[in-house]
Amino acid sequence: MKKLKGITWNHTRGLLPMVATSQRFTELNPNIEISWEKRSLQEFADASIEDLAKRFDLLVIDHPWTGFGADTKAILPLSDYLSAEYIKDQEINTVGKSYGSYVFSDKLWALPIDAATPVAAARLDILEKQGLKVPQTYDDLLALAKKGLVAFAGIPVDVLMSFYMYCCSLGEAPFQSQEKVISLETGTKALQMFRELAQLIDPANFNRNPIQVYEAMVNSDAIAYCPFAYGYSNYSRIGYSKNLLHFYDLVKLNNNLMISSLGGTGLAVSSFSQHIPEAIQYAEFTGSSQVQQNIFSDNGGQPGHLQAWKSDRINSITHDYFKNTLPSLERAFLRPRYSGHMYFQDHAGDLVRDYLMNGGNEASVLAEMNALYTKSLNLQAK
Repeated sequence: MKKLKGITWNHTRGLLPMVATSQRFTELNPNIEISWEKRSLQEFADASIEDLAKRFDLLVIDHPWTGFGADTKAILPLSDYLSAEYIKDQEINTVGKSYGSYVFSDKLWALPIDAATPVAAARLDILEKQGLKVPQTYDDLLALAKKGLVAFAGIPVDVLMSFYMYCCSLGEAPFQSQEKVISLETGTKALQMFRELAQLIDPANFNRNPIQVYEAMVNSDAIAYCPFAYGYSNYSRIGYSKNLLHFYDLVKLNNNLMISSLGGTGLAVSSFSQHIPEAIQYAEFTGSSQVQQNIFSDNGGQPGHLQAWKSDRINSITHDYFKNTLPSLERAFLRPRYSGHMYFQDHAGDLVRDYLMNGGNEASVLAEMNALYTKSLNLQAK
């Protein structure tokens, strides 16, 4: 018996599909056993994959780690191990830019087994009781927020992703030069708009990640609508939680649908593994169209294969979560993935969150972000 270990993140969506696919994989390959450990969502975003790769054969990773993983050679270039036909299927069936998010130096470093971006979520029962509708425009959103019925994820990494969203939705994507994160004009407008909304929500949300926002929505009747948080199809499935959430595309800003920041997870294989052929075989199994559409999705997973997102069966059990939010994924902004970018991501969110909570000078906030950006680029160069 060859025993492999994997590390994923602590949520039904992160853990259960890995356990389920591993169980089935072992039934098909009785000489291979895979066990999974889990870490918090914050650790998932922050912990160095180089350290994890020394302890685990398989890693579920956040795509901004791709460049670091490639540069340190902590994970394997899967495109060197999987058939050209398989890789082509992955590329053709990408959900938005999910496939490309794991490509670095012309090689694929993880399989896009999970796809996500911030989308809108609603408690239709609360809205209907008050004679209200799901917001369609940014003005609709502000009007609902003034009634005290809106929340969003306010921890640093999530407000940073939302800052990118505002910039993109105002017509300018961040990180278009190596001198600044965003232009002063767009950055200032983005911060001001975001703070206007932030002042209308319960300050408790500044300590909530997307999971905690959704748990607050389904376990009380205080929040009717979340305009943008990384989507979780689990909450759109009957029986998963006390109340049901319905998910939608983002609202329109200036007559255009807003553009959020791509998330999702990839399955990587450690270059330190003593069982590389077996780890590759499991990764290929888990990322396949057949498994993504069935075992993976049926066990709480949020697949990364396009055919699963288009599946009538899967949409029927998630109240059209995937069909409703696929356009958001297809528009989503792909963050930088250079080796030093995680330093920027780890610190820039604090600046945005502090501004949203306390106000301040927008030009100063943007200048501090630019300084972090410059430092992160220099980290890459070493």
